[in-house]
Amino acid sequence: MIEALSFEFIQHALIAGVLVSFTAGIIGSLIVVNRMVFLAGGIAHASYGGIGLAVFFGFPIFFGASLFAVVAALFVAYITLHKRHRIDTFIGLIWAVGMAIGVIFIDLTPGYNVDMMSYLFGSILAASTEDLYFMTALLSIILFVITFWYRDILAVSYDSEYAALRGVNVKFFYTLILILTALTVVVSIKVVGLILVIAMLTIPIYIAEKLSSSLFSMMFLSGFIAMFFTISGLWFSYTYNLTSGASIILVSAFSLGVFLLLYKNR
Repeated sequence: MIEALSFEFIQHALIAGVLVSFTAGIIGSLIVVNRMVFLAGGIAHASYGGIGLAVFFGFPIFFGASLFAVVAALFVAYITLHKRHRIDTFIGLIWAVGMAIGVIFIDLTPGYNVDMMSYLFGSILAASTEDLYFMTALLSIILFVITFWYRDILAVSYDSEYAALRGVNVKFFYTLILILTALTVVVSIKVVGLILVIAMLTIPIYIAEKLSSSLFSMMFLSGFIAMFFTISGLWFSYTYNLTSGASIILVSAFSLGVFLLLYKNR
């Protein structure tokens, strides 16, 4: 793969992989410790509605998907904070309706023959300079949030009742985590697609959780593990001419299996 580094699209793919890996590692850790995996899955599939709207109205894909995903995240935050006993019903609703809206708007777009596979299973090799700017901006925002509100986020993530007694605005930080989750899902779609995004947000985190002693170390170790999986998956897909997103997830799943085998025998 060394000779492939001379191609700009490979360089963009590697940069995108690194940026998204650390974004997914940090936010994926918050998703896992806050038990939001199911919520993240609903937001991921709902974001397809934004892709359809962006295609129909001619918006940038990231803009449309981000807008739709953030709205879905705000809706999920409201439901989980006020109607928790009905959360499974509403998540299933936004999951299905979001995807249906996306499919309908793509169908209604005149003369547009969209490659749905690129959104469902990723298209990291098609990452543009604008995509890299978006990914860099999101990672910068996440690092800023973690740096300045780490203690509050830590308290909310592990004991929200105690955090509320300390005066922490639990609703605000819970909603903020969901919004950042929505944006992370959108950039991760570029790498592995919305069908496989939950694996990227959970497999590296599971491994890092077993090897970490704090949330902070778990976040950044997850990022390095995800980066290793992404680069290895890209090499595997380039070598054997396979879909990059699926290759990244297969490498991740295989590595998880090896880790579990070794960890069990420790």
